[in-house]
Amino acid sequence: MLFNSIDFAVFLPIVFVLYWFVTNKNLNLQNTFLVVASYVFYGWWDYRFLALIIFSSLVDYTIGLKLEKEKKQAHRKVLLWSSILVNLGFLGFFKYFNFFVDNFVTAFSFLGQNIQPNTLDIILPVGISFYTFQTLSYTIDVYKQRLKPTKDLVSFLAFVSFFPQLVAGPIERATNLLPQFYKKRKFYYSNAVNGCKQILWGLFKKVVIADSCAEYANIIFNNSSDYSGSTLFLGALFFTFQIYGDFSGYSDIAIGTARLFGFNLKQNFAFPYFSRDIAEFWRRWHISLSTWFRDYLYIPLGGSRGGTWMKVRNTFIIFLVSGFWHGANWTFIVWGLLNALYFLPLLLSGRNRNHLNSISQDTLFPKFKELLSMLITFLLTVIAWVFFRAETITHAFSYLQGMFSNTLFSMPLIRPTDIIMLVVAFIILEWIGRREQYAIEVLFQRKPRVVKWSFYMVLIAFILVFSNETPKEFIYFQF
Repeated sequence: MLFNSIDFAVFLPIVFVLYWFVTNKNLNLQNTFLVVASYVFYGWWDYRFLALIIFSSLVDYTIGLKLEKEKKQAHRKVLLWSSILVNLGFLGFFKYFNFFVDNFVTAFSFLGQNIQPNTLDIILPVGISFYTFQTLSYTIDVYKQRLKPTKDLVSFLAFVSFFPQLVAGPIERATNLLPQFYKKRKFYYSNAVNGCKQILWGLFKKVVIADSCAEYANIIFNNSSDYSGSTLFLGALFFTFQIYGDFSGYSDIAIGTARLFGFNLKQNFAFPYFSRDIAEFWRRWHISLSTWFRDYLYIPLGGSRGGTWMKVRNTFIIFLVSGFWHGANWTFIVWGLLNALYFLPLLLSGRNRNHLNSISQDTLFPKFKELLSMLITFLLTVIAWVFFRAETITHAFSYLQGMFSNTLFSMPLIRPTDIIMLVVAFIILEWIGRREQYAIEVLFQRKPRVVKWSFYMVLIAFILVFSNETPKEFIYFQF
């Protein structure tokens, strides 16, 4: 079920009413209802994969209980690795099986061996990369004794399958989300209003910005050999805003929807395109994934505690694994490698922890140095996104070669003025609201009600005008 579909527009108010007015007398009943609603939401896409998420949930729930009882460290490690192998085994099979088979065949062809193994027509379960990491974090935290295992199966099933963030995050930690299922939730009108505003902004990002940019990004990337450097640069810019509007829009809708039900999810995007270096960008982009890799991979590998070689090694591992997490294609791995190379000078010079606050914290406009740093970081990000969007590495390099040709400063062949103006307006609104959780959180807060509601009506009108009869999927569904 897509957030931007009629199905969800019907589903959400029904679940909301039943949740607050029918099941609200009993916490266990309310949590059970959330589990059922979440399974309906997920099963709407393909009910067959419900068995997979239920099995993963039961495995980690059981292992969590056994970890609490087991005192021998060797046995505890066996339990931990059982969880890791089961979860990553499912993820590896569904997401990477054919990738490894294809590359195995390619490797042998270089040796003059022509082999023809069987590949499988595998459907990738939506959200498997997200809920796999969510359940793994629970088991690892219980193993590390950062968290006591839950004996409440219903709450655990609700934690794993919570429908607002099930399919594309944020990837929640059990330490934050699971305890919220233990407590009786109260309805607060102000939270509901805030949630609705964030949902509205997320839908605007997805339907108006991302889907509009996607139309032109697809045309240009799919026919890149036909266009000038300036047009290719414009195509890369369109994809840059497509992926941000699409993914951060999903997170906004997820966080806003969770707030309607009395839950607080972590911020997943903090205006990353206003970053002054790549390190800051990665503290602001897909925060739940970046911090997951930091806490469960980078730090266990030694983090920044060792010498220079260890820091460099761990940095490359994190970025390469992050790239591979995104998809079974060498383009994602090169994208991760490129970001590691961007990050390396900051790490070696000890400047990777600069810029921990928002840009222009106390002023409306950035200083010239800040603006220059922001533009350079943004340009580096745009170049990296070319690898992310390209079908193959060869396509990415040919795209960049064409982009940085002598036609880079010519007039683009494709110039959708209306979409460009919308993106500019979007950037301005994001800049104004850059200190908040989302751009319009406090916008017009002190203005008369008629001004606020007029603005909301304009956003709704844009969403309705730009909506497609067949809603477009979110990019991160494929991950």
